Amino acid sequence: MVSPAPPSPNPSGTPPQSTASLVAIAVGNTRARWGSFVGRELTPGNSDVIASAAEAIASLIEQSAPDAVVVASVNNPGADRLERELSRTGVPILRVGRDCVPPLTHTLEDASTLGFDRACNAIAAHSLVESAVAVIDAGSAITVDFVDGEGTFHGGGIAPGLNMMLKALHEQTAALPLLTFDPAETGIFGRDTAHAMQLGVAAAARGLVREMVEHFAEHYEAYPRVIATGGDAAALFEADGLVERIIPDLQLIGIQRTFEHAANEDG
Repeated sequence: MVSPAPPSPNPSGTPPQSTASLVAIAVGNTRARWGSFVGRELTPGNSDVIASAAEAIASLIEQSAPDAVVVASVNNPGADRLERELSRTGVPILRVGRDCVPPLTHTLEDASTLGFDRACNAIAAHSLVESAVAVIDAGSAITVDFVDGEGTFHGGGIAPGLNMMLKALHEQTAALPLLTFDPAETGIFGRDTAHAMQLGVAAAARGLVREMVEHFAEHYEAYPRVIATGGDAAALFEADGLVERIIPDLQLIGIQRTFEHAANEDG
């Protein structure tokens, strides 16, 4: 897992917002997501498997002529390959952690194991709501993290994502089929084994989130706002009253805030 160095506290007061243009790229375990910013205004891009993303991102870079490309990754080999392929554009390529450190205060015992996806999501969520917030990322894994009202990251929980759960059910049993998650498979009672597996993993994910948020609220003595992101967020939480907002580009916003903070520090 890519790990940030222990970050320094946010400066007091409200830092100036950047007017720089950039292309932000979030590299996950299997997919990359990207978009372009002018200042804090985001033009959403797209997402694709990492091996197929470079051509579309290079085209966006050539069209938007950004000041920089900023990459946050939990997959170093994938990000390294993408960086090599994008270097031909001639635009400076920065890596979160290597070139700009996420401006995130924390209570962790070992911040070196904190992935940049969780760090950027936390920075973005608190920047958007400016209050205590629970941040859900429902992707290959499911993370549920807590940021207090002052913007301090307290950590949270990590669990298998929906497809990882389904794969484990197949691999660790003799008869259960190999499935991928299908959000169209809804209901209360599983009609057959495959349907029961679909309902079970979705319920496990939602139950995890509710349990974690309840614990956060008990500890903090107030309910946090709840924001979700990730490829399975809409399928899991679109009709769930617990989740206030689903923001697919949350990590990209955190990348922009990290770049903005670094620019202010250098300036």
